[in-house]
Amino acid sequence: MQGFGVHTSMWTMNWDRAGAEKAVAAAVRYKMDFIEIALLNAPAVDTAHSRTLLEQNDLKAVCSLGLPEPAWASRHPQKAIEYLGVAIDKTAEMGALALSGVTFGGIGERTGVPPTQGEYDNIARTLTAAARHAKSRGILLGIEPVNRYENHLINTGWQAVEMIERVGADNMFIHLDTYHMNIEEKGAANGILDARDHLKYIHLSESDRGTPGSGTCDWDEVFAALAAIRFKGGLAMESFINMPPEVAYGLSVWRPVARDEAEVMDNGLPFLRNKARQYKLI
Repeated sequence: MQGFGVHTSMWTMNWDRAGAEKAVAAAVRYKMDFIEIALLNAPAVDTAHSRTLLEQNDLKAVCSLGLPEPAWASRHPQKAIEYLGVAIDKTAEMGALALSGVTFGGIGERTGVPPTQGEYDNIARTLTAAARHAKSRGILLGIEPVNRYENHLINTGWQAVEMIERVGADNMFIHLDTYHMNIEEKGAANGILDARDHLKYIHLSESDRGTPGSGTCDWDEVFAALAAIRFKGGLAMESFINMPPEVAYGLSVWRPVARDEAEVMDNGLPFLRNKARQYKLI
């Protein structure tokens, strides 16, 4: 998971044959090192087709997801273990390197009260089993802290560190996201410094999830902190402009955050690449 990548929501949220072909072709055109595939319906993914596409185009991949309500780890750990097991198998079968995202819960999961020890116990049980299965399939398992409006369980870098160190699996890693960090951390550098020992992946997402460089994220602080810890992981641009209603609801995306794909890819991507070069990350 090194170099520059992009979340395939830029082109599709449906990883069927047509969506996969469209996203891979676009990623190759923009000279991406890897793509991040959203597994919204893991059982339906044609992994042989995806693997062939990736191999033919010499393109690496990472998969990501959030757990659906019937499989929220905090309430239904066994269901979560089963759900993650299928996603891990699909990730391995298509030749992707890792499964990450909100692997500990759901996007939109909130109880209205602070997390309980029981919820964290259930999450630890789920991630312990999932990490063991992921290791048997030769892939890494990540957890992505997300903001308080999307999930009440793990919102910051230090909370992710606590969970990973509790589980103690050597194939687990932290996946940060500048959009969430802009809301939850005292400063972007704080989250990066807190997570440094486990940080292998970061979403580069603007404060409104639109075009990077057009919002309030402090990109110099982000890239300077990454350079300070000698970050060698994946740098993935993420912008949501093509959201199906069920995903838009969980993410609270109610209006267009960018004019179109071209605005993000032709303005935001060069902006981020230039910052990465400036700080000698690529």
